[in-house]
Amino acid sequence: MTRNAKINTLLLLLVAALAVLPLALGLGEGKEEPFTGADAQAESAITELKPDYKPWFSPLYEPPSGEVESALFALQAALGAGVLAYYFGVRRGRRQGAAQARAQGAAREQDAAEPVREP
Repeated sequence: MTRNAKINTLLLLLVAALAVLPLALGLGEGKEEPFTGADAQAESAITELKPDYKPWFSPLYEPPSGEVESALFALQAALGAGVLAYYFGVRRGRRQGAAQARAQGAAREQDAAEPVREP
């Protein structure tokens, strides 16, 4: 197994552990909504501290249900991952193209430097 394969396997296991351990250890038990986002936790903390608080702004779009909100969030994450993958792919392609150009230039210089042999 190559070094990169070992690193990739280790990273994959680490991500799987991060996803499974909170569920396996029961870190969310005893709560009404065990794995709520930071927005919901902040909203509940604000209403506890100051019940008469009124937000400064209202959302531009309020999804009709939690499922639609989750789908929009997943779409946003997928688009972001696509943009990042495109960026890294372009960078890698440019690097490979530059390496090929350097290799071809070096081969041409070497061919030009060699004396022509007559039979």
